[in-house]
Amino acid sequence: MHKDFDGWNTSKKRIHKKEENKLYHAREIWWCYLGVNIGFEQDGSEIEHRRPVLILAGLSAHTCFALPLTTAPTNHPMRPSIGNINGKKARALLSQLRVIDTKRLVRKIGYLNQETFEHIRKAVKDLL
Repeated sequence: MHKDFDGWNTSKKRIHKKEENKLYHAREIWWCYLGVNIGFEQDGSEIEHRRPVLILAGLSAHTCFALPLTTAPTNHPMRPSIGNINGKKARALLSQLRVIDTKRLVRKIGYLNQETFEHIRKAVKDLL
């Protein structure tokens, strides 16, 4: 599979130059510029290399822990269901937990209910 690293690098430079960091909270779901990544790391999709993420925890005004989401229907312990997001069944990709700069956040989609969020947090803690 061909990956457009050069195109992503141009986009990444534009995103890095942004002055604003987005205000976010745990449990929120955002569109996020995840980019083009190496090997089996989760990429963003489409032209803008975006993917929905669940904000798991804040680290500072500039960084947070984020879990990429997928609509792939595969049942797997590392992909717990989080319900419907924008009308599609979504799963959290626990193995792809990462720290992101809030400049990568594009637009808030919504919130995850508290019960499901606690289930996801426990699943992440059980990994460590």
